[in-house]
Amino acid sequence: MSRSERTWFGQPPGLTILFLTETWERFSFYGMSTLLVYYMTKQLHFTQADASLVYGLYAGGVYLTPIAGGFVADRWLGKRRAILIGGTLMALGHFALAWEAQFYTGLLLICVGNGLFLPNLPSQIGDLYAEDDPRRAGAYNVYYVGVNLGGLLAPLVCGTLGEVHGWHWGFGMAGVGMCLGLAIYMAGQRHLPASDRPPVRQAGRAPPGDGQPLNAAALMLLLGIWLAVVLFRSAYAQSGNTVALWVDQAVDLELLGFQVPATWVQCLNPLFVFLFTPLLVAGWRRQARQGREPAPLRKMALGAAAVGGAFLLLAFAAGPGGGRLVPAAWVFVFFLLYTVGELFILPTGLALFARQAPRGMAATMIAAWFLAAFAGNFASGWLGHWWAPLGPAGFFGLLGGVAGVSALCLWG
Repeated sequence: MSRSERTWFGQPPGLTILFLTETWERFSFYGMSTLLVYYMTKQLHFTQADASLVYGLYAGGVYLTPIAGGFVADRWLGKRRAILIGGTLMALGHFALAWEAQFYTGLLLICVGNGLFLPNLPSQIGDLYAEDDPRRAGAYNVYYVGVNLGGLLAPLVCGTLGEVHGWHWGFGMAGVGMCLGLAIYMAGQRHLPASDRPPVRQAGRAPPGDGQPLNAAALMLLLGIWLAVVLFRSAYAQSGNTVALWVDQAVDLELLGFQVPATWVQCLNPLFVFLFTPLLVAGWRRQARQGREPAPLRKMALGAAAVGGAFLLLAFAAGPGGGRLVPAAWVFVFFLLYTVGELFILPTGLALFARQAPRGMAATMIAAWFLAAFAGNFASGWLGHWWAPLGPAGFFGLLGGVAGVSALCLWG
């Protein structure tokens, strides 16, 4: 690719289109997710246990459907059509949530639409580069910034509308964000790979692989990583569930006389992604030039350990306090450690699974990575039932232990 085509931090222009599309899709997704547990407990009057279970089922469902969505795209629809159909269903789902009677219908539409959208957009990243292009791995970190730009804007816009002006305004704005993402994707088609039609297979012949074929040893390694990530995500996913409820009930959110909306706290995670991603990527590139860059599994293990430490910090902060509100500084430090850990494990795992994809199976392999998120988020809903019996300190200590076990598995 010529230098004249590099328009985004030295990357192909198509990465800009995928970045901005994902920004607005994540704006819609996190805008809705930021409101969900509060909407269920405050408006629909769910108990904490029931709200945690529904949240876990929904959060798991949005990562279960991509395994089917990736397969359908690779075999029949192609990535472009799958993205457009999926994004449209997600927009309809967000708009449906503006009516209480359509609550479950809206969740179902978002889950199905996300299944078509989620694996296919990032699977186009690799198509922008030659196989030996050194920019390819770093592109996933750039893309991950787009994910978190949407995550940063969503609580500020959708969260404020939902808490201050009415829940349905927040859900409606999430739908508008999804429509903007689709418009950007359609307008930028000339910068994306010219063909995304499913591969045509000749009788008796399998499509060639991008690299070495997946043998039994490689499959077993990926399965082991997958199981460790499931364990990690069962703790990681609590930030929008039990952590959000604890922040609303037990943390002093008054700042200079202004009561900060609880949904705004969810901005800390994407904000730290912006601050730390350039530093981490630059540091890893420098280590790579010196031959000292940690192996992917080492990065992932360190990430899981950092998230485990973040939850142990919350366990300490939530200890006996005589009924006093916890200073917000504890939450600030929690999200700092939590985000650093996230950056070490999640983009690294996504890139690892993408590199292992045989030709014609990119979306399916990425969907397999997201299937770990389904299992982990589903488990997080079950873990949420231990909130009341253990109390905040005990529950956060349990999450720290779960993430720690995941770190040991990845390190070994």
